[in-house]
Amino acid sequence: MLYSRPAIEQAPLQIYCSALIFAPEMSIVRKQFQDQIPRWMRRLPEAQKNWSALLQTLESHSSWVWAVAFSPDGKLLASASADCTVKLWDTNTGAALQTLEGHSSWVRAVAFSPDGKLLASASTDCTVKLWDSSTGVVLQTLKGHSSLIRAVAFSPDGKLIASASIDCTVKLWDAVTGAALQTLEGHSSWVRAVAFSPDSKLLASASADCTIKLWNAGTGAALQTLEGHSDYINAVAFSPDGKLLASASANKAVKVWDASTGAVLQSLEGHLNSVWAVAFSPDGKLLASASHDNTVRLWDAVTGAALQTLKSHSNSVYAVAFSPDGKLLASASTDNTVKLWDVSTRAALQTLEGHSNLVRAVAFSPDGKLLASASIDCTVKLWDASTGAALQTLEGHLDYINAVAFSPDCNLLASASADNTIKLWDAGTGLALQILEGHLSSVDAIAFSPDGKMLASASTDCTVKLWDAVTGAALQTLEGHSDYVDAAAFSPDGELLASASADCTVKLWDTVTGVALQTIQVSVVIHTLSFSDDGTSLETDRGLLPITSLPPSVVSSRQSFSRDISVQEQWVTAGTEKILWLPQEYRPSCAAMHGSIVALGSISGLVSILEFAI
Repeated sequence: MLYSRPAIEQAPLQIYCSALIFAPEMSIVRKQFQDQIPRWMRRLPEAQKNWSALLQTLESHSSWVWAVAFSPDGKLLASASADCTVKLWDTNTGAALQTLEGHSSWVRAVAFSPDGKLLASASTDCTVKLWDSSTGVVLQTLKGHSSLIRAVAFSPDGKLIASASIDCTVKLWDAVTGAALQTLEGHSSWVRAVAFSPDSKLLASASADCTIKLWNAGTGAALQTLEGHSDYINAVAFSPDGKLLASASANKAVKVWDASTGAVLQSLEGHLNSVWAVAFSPDGKLLASASHDNTVRLWDAVTGAALQTLKSHSNSVYAVAFSPDGKLLASASTDNTVKLWDVSTRAALQTLEGHSNLVRAVAFSPDGKLLASASIDCTVKLWDASTGAALQTLEGHLDYINAVAFSPDCNLLASASADNTIKLWDAGTGLALQILEGHLSSVDAIAFSPDGKMLASASTDCTVKLWDAVTGAALQTLEGHSDYVDAAAFSPDGELLASASADCTVKLWDTVTGVALQTIQVSVVIHTLSFSDDGTSLETDRGLLPITSLPPSVVSSRQSFSRDISVQEQWVTAGTEKILWLPQEYRPSCAAMHGSIVALGSISGLVSILEFAI
């Protein structure tokens, strides 16, 4: 139930909806209460077979989470965010206990004192603040750096605080009085991380100059410079026995060094992008790394073997921390969440196969048999809508794909891309048939006419173009919008074309002459639209928009919306009623509907299909 805690807190009856619907298929709760799943859920999304290592997702920050740290007793978790706050959480329940406010800019790092009584936070406002971890009161503000501070750490004996800044220095402070003791100079670029050895005698600093420096924490003397990384070094961490030092770099690698000799012992490769953070487990057997590839990886700290990849974040993971007992791992991400993972079970997280990046659009074929999804990974995927099986991957676009649409006979698939082109594909074979060129900027939406003879495309160049779907010839360019055009749709008889723009208007065009017949002003930007079966209204992502009579050049009054089933952020709604809470990994970057069937495309690349009986 911890997994669904946010939903249950907001709407307790979601324990019988979301908590059951998204529970793993083989879980005890799913099997035991299968008959309690609401009858209005005709078709459930494909879920994992078993529970993964993910225990909880902590949502409360309003912006990116940069760092996390456990208190020494493991009862508290601190998180630092770009929303300028630090939050304290109960690690057992996931409840937010306190919000510490005081910094005037992003908080980049947090660290507890060894006795857990103090919490230090480092900010881009160039200060370090010391807080009473029980009351949340600010005790001291440490000033001295001339630029933003990237990292902060207490010495294990609790006497010193180290801070690292992009002013290329490390400062040592008295943890009791707050007095500045020393400024360590030597790096030729930003200092991005600091870490004390377990005996408090050494201090390691990592820099954008691609080096690690080891310092005598008592005297401030520089002892060694470790070289080997070919790009920025983002993090350093000592093993619990002080014999090893791990470093994370923008070159996608983690290195393990002999802390006494400075020799490279291992280079751990596997991440697909920059590695932002590293942490040893309390017993020294595991090493965790967090990356810009949205994953956390677990490694055998002795052999360097890759043990597990934890996937659930929808954006870059900037920090990782083990609980003192080693059972939990916390990760912080720019998806604004903190996740808690069960390390002891070593359960592998399952991910339904899909795109390797955010899904921008999904569309059902008119017969409902196929589902097409478009991604910023530059591919289109075709799926069996009944089984969810991946059928084909269509490659050819040179940039993000923003939209997909099937022809009425289901034989053609059109895709629109940020490479300024539209591609026409054979929906059965996946062969590319034509490339339509003419737009001056990204093509964001496409639509076939009801007879399949015409194709309309909408672009950020503020125009709509009409094409011959058979020959690919450009027929007309419709001009009149003052901002990018995000959606287009034909009327049931094919005589009208509706277009929606960021200029907060919907325009109705004559598809034969290209004349603008009506401009409807709306209060919000509409991203998707289609005509109702009788042609009297437009179904949009904001609800139903009635169409009035069409005298030329008349601007209607602002229209209001009525609503049916829709997806609004983390909820599926029926009218104004919230009926199904979506866990973070299912929250859509786009959605499509075919009758009572809803397809969700997510930031992670996951495509889910649900069916309702409402």
